[in-house]
Amino acid sequence: MKNVTAQMFRSAVLIALVLLIGSLFNHPVNAQNPELQQRVAELKENMAKNKQLLAQYTWVEQVTISLKGEQKKQEHFQVRLGPDGKPQKTSLDPPDQPSGGREGRLKERIIEKKKEEYGDYADQMKALAQQYVPPDKDLIQQAYAQGNISMSPSAGAPNQIQLIVKNYVKQGDSMTLVIDKAQKQLLSVQIASWLNDPKDAMNLTVQFTGMPGGPNHVSSVVMDGVSKQLNIATQNSNYQHL
Repeated sequence: MKNVTAQMFRSAVLIALVLLIGSLFNHPVNAQNPELQQRVAELKENMAKNKQLLAQYTWVEQVTISLKGEQKKQEHFQVRLGPDGKPQKTSLDPPDQPSGGREGRLKERIIEKKKEEYGDYADQMKALAQQYVPPDKDLIQQAYAQGNISMSPSAGAPNQIQLIVKNYVKQGDSMTLVIDKAQKQLLSVQIASWLNDPKDAMNLTVQFTGMPGGPNHVSSVVMDGVSKQLNIATQNSNYQHL
């Protein structure tokens, strides 16, 4: 009888240990890091605030597309956020004037053919970038809830921290957000993602600039389509209150 009781006791202890270990693995690591929870909450709050402020502004966007180091196209737009929160763009460039004569038409066809070489791919890059920039507070919360956000100091910058987000939009992607601890504002974002295939890598570098009493806005975005050697550089400037 004693042996049976002892065996039952050992079994109960073993089951309790298994349940305890299982709960530790299933329990989000983030819940054990109050500072990370605070930083994520601050980031979400500031992103929502900046989006509201940005809706009161219009600005100029310059987009430069380069293929294998050679500039192919440059465009300028007047931009503001629409009612759906997405950018609405109006071209500031004069319409292309048709070239006269046979030689002019031939030149136009050559230009159009070159545009086709990178146009569709550039559109795919821009569409993917819009899923990351600016970061979305709901996706940040989702990543946090799934334990996909970690925090580390920013090397050589004691007043900054880094939030590293994994699997933000796509499985295997990463997004590193550099934040000013005192101002609680985004300074920059580094993104490593991919287009149709994980081998088709796209890297993004995003810089933010704050305005006194205004939004902390995206000042520049650099997109690199690695396999095609296609670069898209966007500069935002001349912010004006509506």
